[in-house]
Amino acid sequence: MKQAISEIEHELRDVEDIMSTDDEDLKMHGFSEWSSVKLDTLPIAVAYPRNTEQISAIARICHKWKVPIIPYSGGSSLEGHTAAPFGGVSMDFVYMDRIVQINEDDMDVVVQPSVQWVDLNEKLKRMKTGLFFPMDPAPSAKIGGMISTNCSGTNAVHYGTMRDWVVNLTVVLADGSVIKTRQRPRKSSAGYNLNGLFVGSEGTLGIVTEATLKLAVVPENYSVAVVPFNTIHDAVSAATHVIRKGIPVAAVELMDETQMRIVNEGGTTRPRVWKEKPTLFFKLAGSKVMLDEMIQRVKGITESHGSEDFEFARDEREQTLLWSARKESLYSLLALRKDGEEMWNTDVAVPLSRLADIIVASKEEAASLGINACVKGHVGDGNFHENITYDTTKPGEFEKAKTAVKNMVRRAIEMEGTCTGEHGIGFGKKEALELEVGSGTILFMEPRESV
Repeated sequence: MKQAISEIEHELRDVEDIMSTDDEDLKMHGFSEWSSVKLDTLPIAVAYPRNTEQISAIARICHKWKVPIIPYSGGSSLEGHTAAPFGGVSMDFVYMDRIVQINEDDMDVVVQPSVQWVDLNEKLKRMKTGLFFPMDPAPSAKIGGMISTNCSGTNAVHYGTMRDWVVNLTVVLADGSVIKTRQRPRKSSAGYNLNGLFVGSEGTLGIVTEATLKLAVVPENYSVAVVPFNTIHDAVSAATHVIRKGIPVAAVELMDETQMRIVNEGGTTRPRVWKEKPTLFFKLAGSKVMLDEMIQRVKGITESHGSEDFEFARDEREQTLLWSARKESLYSLLALRKDGEEMWNTDVAVPLSRLADIIVASKEEAASLGINACVKGHVGDGNFHENITYDTTKPGEFEKAKTAVKNMVRRAIEMEGTCTGEHGIGFGKKEALELEVGSGTILFMEPRESV
């Protein structure tokens, strides 16, 4: 590893601060407060490339000396994606944050990996393009990591996942060679679907250095509705009914009673106070006529499933306030942690018909173990997140949290679901992946020498 660092520094000696071995830098890139996986090992160096050519040189040298590379963009992943279990070089794309080109007529954009999706949408809005990038994960997420994990977020029920929005990629392979997956039309039948292969590969197949992404038209009107229920089953059944009726909601989200209480206690949406019951959040979009019709249809369905209220907003200020309860939920939870408490944030996805069952079973198990857990989810996709808070100062608390997560994952797979709907495998769910797809599929994924 030292030989590799020395050679990189020599070859790229004209690039200022291309490598860092500062202790604080290594800790920042090897440890994440967000992650469920916290390892003792750190990278031995952090690389700060500025372009594809420098990434290619670093990869070529690391390949020569058999040194691992860990791509790093936003650092907000939750399953140990940025951990360095075998040391190696963390490659931080902080200097590769350019929006290279916006093609309004073609409705696409070319970006580097460290562009935040929030910043991209802000720029598109300032330019009055009438376009936006519809993926909606955590605000801190960056394009490189979003591609790596095939992220989605709250808008996935209407717009799909990251894989649906990638036109082409520029990728540096392990040996330093550079490829481009395809040209810029929105559809192509030329060769393998390499986009589909690299998106979701979590940096194991190559390093994405540039991406062309499709853009969507900003809907003419929005409305946001907040609908509380007495039980999780009622809420999930109502959401499923809305989806099965083909009502084109832009998003449908669930937060349980515990999460609603946490939002109230966190105070981020004051003076608004929410009913502390299982609650659905609907985002509706379209023309005014379409919106009025959707609101009435969704209201009728939710009432038939025992909803207690139906509150919606038509102006932007009220929409922001109503939707903020969902978007601020994780930050509210983090803000309320006491000294010594850690949070385990994980996700699974199951067929829609099994969603209520797994949520209730997971909540009941957490309660039986005596640990604090709350649930929120993208119910339109059968995807939910469990946030478990445990006290590191109490013996056995971490093991209880680990048991709850492991059983939730096993339960999802038994229901023909997946161990992760959008967080990815990382270092934290490697065993779960094998349980889900089997050893034969894992063997097929493993790299092998050409014959």
